[in-house]
Amino acid sequence: MLHPTLLLLIVGTVVFGFLLRQRMKTRPSLLLPPGPPALPLIGNVLDIPSNGAPGFHDLCQKYGDIVHLNIAGKSMIILGSQQAASELLDKRSLNYSDRPPPYGGNFFNQTAVLNYATDQRLEAHRLVMRLVDKPEAFLDHIGHMFGSSIMRVVYGLEVDEEPVDYLKMAEETMAIFSETLLPGKYIIEFLQFLRYLPSWVPGAAVKSKGPAWRQVVWRLVEEPWKFVMTSMREGAVRPSMAASLMADVPQSYGENTDVSEEEELFRSTSATAYAVFFLAMVTHPQALQKAQAELDTVVGSYRLPDFEDMKSLPYIRALMKELFRWRVSGPLGFPHCAVEDDEYRGYRIPKGAILVANIWAVSRDPNVYPDPDVFMPERFLKDGELNPDVRDPATFAFGYGRRICPGRHYVASMLFIVVTTVLHTLSITAPLDKDGNPVHLEGKMMPGLVASRNRHPEPFECVIKPRSEEAIALVRRALETS
Repeated sequence: MLHPTLLLLIVGTVVFGFLLRQRMKTRPSLLLPPGPPALPLIGNVLDIPSNGAPGFHDLCQKYGDIVHLNIAGKSMIILGSQQAASELLDKRSLNYSDRPPPYGGNFFNQTAVLNYATDQRLEAHRLVMRLVDKPEAFLDHIGHMFGSSIMRVVYGLEVDEEPVDYLKMAEETMAIFSETLLPGKYIIEFLQFLRYLPSWVPGAAVKSKGPAWRQVVWRLVEEPWKFVMTSMREGAVRPSMAASLMADVPQSYGENTDVSEEEELFRSTSATAYAVFFLAMVTHPQALQKAQAELDTVVGSYRLPDFEDMKSLPYIRALMKELFRWRVSGPLGFPHCAVEDDEYRGYRIPKGAILVANIWAVSRDPNVYPDPDVFMPERFLKDGELNPDVRDPATFAFGYGRRICPGRHYVASMLFIVVTTVLHTLSITAPLDKDGNPVHLEGKMMPGLVASRNRHPEPFECVIKPRSEEAIALVRRALETS
């Protein structure tokens, strides 16, 4: 009779051989994209770079522009070039989005944003007056301006007239999204059994944050919708996206509506773009001077810029493109999920894989944008006009496919009226040191709560003054008649 240990060894060998044979039979003919070697159980969790997009770029430099990471058994694929991101997330978008597009696309498309011109113009004029009254708080004014504009358009809210601090609620919600959106940030995403363990177990601690996070996000969903529903019942509703939706759906719609990650990032991305604008003007005064010279020639000193001037301001449009490219606010786009197995360049992309586009790397491709760290609007111009042969940052700065930012056209038109109005009426310069010389600013960006997302400029100072009393008088008259 065989010894039990020997019998166990024989049985184990037979079972192992059977499983190995079955695996060899079912192994796909296509290989996964290249990537760093994975460790048992945790895979490439330790290979996720702490510095976010630049670290992922380093991986792409080593393994190619499509890199596979095994995150505790879950496939994560980094797309490090515009070609890879566009071919997969744009051209095959149906396979890389497991959620329908948000309602925002219906209200913020290129035609629809024309309806918001009056509101955008009003906010730009209000911003100028706030900058004149309290220039040192320019970053606060920027956040208030865009948040106020969005709350009016989406919900019909005048935030300065309401007892609820909606802007603070939006900021808190954005902080939560920033904390949670990077795949691999929390191992509980991939090791599902951690959901059922106490929060003190390593890897499960994030569970303790969940209830508080849900309360914050749900409040931002619930409070504005309550305002709109109450206004509709009382017959005092203001025109807004929410009012239009509620006219077509049951009153309970708002109770089941989630805050879209794309729409929430819309707020954050936009506020960052304005902060980057002030940073660029302080650190690159020659660009400011060229833009103001173009405005002086086209607009003149007897009126304020308007949307109809856009076609006549090629340098301003080039400057806006460079703002979106120079300091992207979301270096890694929203994660996409493969709905079905796919093949790309001979590699297998498995169903359920998470795909992340490295927008930071795309914005810094030296083959497309020479000297990418330099703020240079001229890179988009040829013979005084926009050069169509240079890649438009709009093709990547707002994301890809069905998860593209729904408010990108609104952001662009709002940025245009703000940039032109501010530059036409105000001067923006660097502060002076004790010797009377301009203070040198590095122009660095700080990460959000997650190193890869929602970057914003490091705190900096600038001197903001009216270009002339006549220019400010134009703004005052515009506000009086609005």
